[in-house]
Amino acid sequence: MIQRIQTLYLFIAFLFVGVLPFFVPFFELNLGEPLNLPHTFSNTSTIIKSLGFVHVASAILCLIAVFSYKNRQNQFVINRVNILFNFYILGVLIYLSMNLPGETAISEKGIGMYFSIPAIVLLVMANKAIKKDEDLVKSVDRLR
Repeated sequence: MIQRIQTLYLFIAFLFVGVLPFFVPFFELNLGEPLNLPHTFSNTSTIIKSLGFVHVASAILCLIAVFSYKNRQNQFVINRVNILFNFYILGVLIYLSMNLPGETAISEKGIGMYFSIPAIVLLVMANKAIKKDEDLVKSVDRLR
């Protein structure tokens, strides 16, 4: 059922990993050039390209999890894989921000690099709600 609370959590997580990175930069690379999701595909660095692909994969997994509401176990596993993807995104962004060139000058780190944290929290909350639904269904099955 689409009207469950985990659907809301998954949709908000989709906004954090799929929509907002297009508009908010992660950080500025050099001379005011912001790094956000569209720029990750045009950059030549392999690690930055992987960041863009994992962002898109994470957004797609959020949408797949929203529409796989009939199979709660599958939805639970998809969310766990998505949590791993978001930890990868967070790790790569922290690594890149620690290795920004020109740290003697003031570096511009955007708020976009922290979007994975609320996405991870929302995915964990969605998994808790899915587990709660699964336990409810199992308890009703015991009564039959």
